[in-house]
Amino acid sequence: MGLKNDRILSLLGLAVRSRNLVSGEFSTEKAVKAGKAELVIVSGDASDNTKKLFTDKCRFYHIPFYLYASKEELGKAIGKDVRSSVAVMDKGLAETIIKRLEDS
Repeated sequence: MGLKNDRILSLLGLAVRSRNLVSGEFSTEKAVKAGKAELVIVSGDASDNTKKLFTDKCRFYHIPFYLYASKEELGKAIGKDVRSSVAVMDKGLAETIIKRLEDS
C-alpha cells in the first residue's frame, strides 16, 4: 500500500470517529436504500455476490461505488474485524475520499 492508499483508509477511520460510516453488508445496504449513503466502498476481495449486490444497488440509487483495499484493510481502518463493505454518510467526507480514489 502506498501513501495515497493510507490516506483513504485513514479518512475512513475519521468517518467512523465522526459517526458518518456504517459497515457490514446489512448496514451498508440499509444506508443505500434509505438514501443516507454518499459513497460505498467494497473490498476488492469481497465475494462476487457482494460486489454485484452493491454495484446494482448503487447504480439504481445513484450512489458512487468503488472497489478498494482488502477486507482486512477495510476492517482494520475502521477498528473492526474484516469488513467487505462500508458506506460513508457525510457528503464532504465522501467527496474527499472519491477524489483520492480517482487520483490513485
